[in-house]
Amino acid sequence: MPDLINVILLGIIEGITEFLPISSTGHLLIAEQWLGARTDAFNIVIQAGAILAVTLIYWKRLWQLATGWREPENRDYLLKLLVSFLITAVLGLVVSKMGFSLPDQVLPIAIALVVGGFWMFAAEYWSAKRPESDRITWTVAILVGLAQIVAAIFPGTSRSAATIFIAMLAGTNNRPAATEYAFLVGIPTMYAASGYQILKHWNSAGVQEDWLAIAVGFVAATITAFIAVKWLLGYIRTHTFNAFAIYRIVLGVLLLALLPAD
Repeated sequence: MPDLINVILLGIIEGITEFLPISSTGHLLIAEQWLGARTDAFNIVIQAGAILAVTLIYWKRLWQLATGWREPENRDYLLKLLVSFLITAVLGLVVSKMGFSLPDQVLPIAIALVVGGFWMFAAEYWSAKRPESDRITWTVAILVGLAQIVAAIFPGTSRSAATIFIAMLAGTNNRPAATEYAFLVGIPTMYAASGYQILKHWNSAGVQEDWLAIAVGFVAATITAFIAVKWLLGYIRTHTFNAFAIYRIVLGVLLLALLPAD
């Protein structure tokens, strides 16, 4: 029973942090220090639960784009999503072939949390100086694709933070519009990444997994992510992201302070 509770807590942490700009990878790595480390399969599947939640939230928008692709505006948006995804996919494969793997130490996570917090403040400050725009340009599409790779390389960066704020700095300074694009491009990106990792893990480790724990974590992550993203989409209509920036900086500083001295 205690282990099942730990599994549920990890699923909840994944669900809350996957799409909030505070880094799910960083929070899971930190949480596993107390709740016990999990297999790669567990972490991959609960992430897929969070992606499923966002897919359900945006299903009407996805359906509109899929069925209305003949309309120039929808076709242009779809092409930009495709370009962002392809940039991430190609560079992601290059990084994977180079043998890169995310570090699991607290220090780089703490640094990324602090740097990311100040990056968010800067994005809010500079984007507020320009007239509001909800237009997704080709520059935004390319930079969002690159930002996803940066987030994949540096734990604690946060994929949602990297993509939302690069979009805001590149011209899409309407928060809901920037967030929607970041989340929509994240859906195929994260499904592809999760599928790739599951196949890779399956081929190397077979089926010796605690599938009950994985299923429970998946459900916990899906439900929690659905609630968290719904809340976030309402929150950013009337608030800036500064509260998340403060949270990141405070958490990062606390982690740096708690690191054992050499």
